[in-house]
Amino acid sequence: MSSMKRPVRRGSLTGLRAIRIVSSSKPPKPEASADPTALKQNAEPAKDDKDDLPFALDIRDIEFVDDVAQLPVAALTLDVPLIPFKRKILQPPAPFPFLELPSELRIKVYEYYFADVDDVLDLDPTNYKRYHKLLGFMRVCRQVHAEATHLFYSTHSFRIFPVHPARQKHKRTILYRLKPRQRELLSTLDLRFGPNWGSPPRSWVVNDSLGLQDCVNVTQLNIFVECDPSDKIFKGWVRSEGFYETFTRDLLAEVISKLPSLRVVQFDAWSSVKKRGAMISGLMDVVTKSELAVTWGPERGWTNAVDDDDDDVRPATLDMWRAIISNPASYNYDNLLVTA
Repeated sequence: MSSMKRPVRRGSLTGLRAIRIVSSSKPPKPEASADPTALKQNAEPAKDDKDDLPFALDIRDIEFVDDVAQLPVAALTLDVPLIPFKRKILQPPAPFPFLELPSELRIKVYEYYFADVDDVLDLDPTNYKRYHKLLGFMRVCRQVHAEATHLFYSTHSFRIFPVHPARQKHKRTILYRLKPRQRELLSTLDLRFGPNWGSPPRSWVVNDSLGLQDCVNVTQLNIFVECDPSDKIFKGWVRSEGFYETFTRDLLAEVISKLPSLRVVQFDAWSSVKKRGAMISGLMDVVTKSELAVTWGPERGWTNAVDDDDDDVRPATLDMWRAIISNPASYNYDNLLVTA
């Protein structure tokens, strides 16, 4: 008996494991028909069939079983082991025990964290953008707040009166905006003379609202002089001769009287300012009468020597242009002299 050709599915049969005939072994029942010839043809197999199947084989009655579909995913690649895959339960990493570090290391971390903060803080329009999120670190916990707050306020100098053109007339200075506890942590204050030398702001007044009486730990006052109006180049531009020098002396005396722990006053200036000029001489007289120590800043390079003063004195106009080029947004152009 000749065997019938195995039915072949269109396309590739790779991976086919078996072919199962779904139809029953009995021939299908013929449909009811009145024609006896049709009944005979349905009951007998075709004469040209090469197999003795009792019925005609239909491709629609064959079910193909695919081996690939029965394999697990892990068996299809060499990278995945043949073991059941179990999803790992993600555990949050344990927090770093920062507060268990020695206090010296914690202080060092705080110093690195605040490394980009300016040495002198003033009432500036960019303060919120630059420092608001940075200071949010202090709200982590009470211990971090106490340590970081002490480091921040004790290692940075705060300017008593603002010099930025957009803020120099504000009565609410940066000291006014600090809390009394924060003012108690300050150790250094900054006082800058020169902006608005022709017409000092009315807000530059020492009173109780300024908060100097709360700065009980301030031991050093840094004074920077941008220009000396007694220089001949200012002749004809000042309100009256000696006006600004008198104003700065009186203001400095009031500031010193409000700082009970003040011990040192540091003087610095731009290269156009002379140590023996009326501006610096008047300020030093106030400091001497208050029996405070005098030191010198790095910008001008002064020392305690009497004649180290006028070796390298540049015109005041050069310092004005230097201020404009270095920080054009913070310079008051009302004080700019136009010289030929």
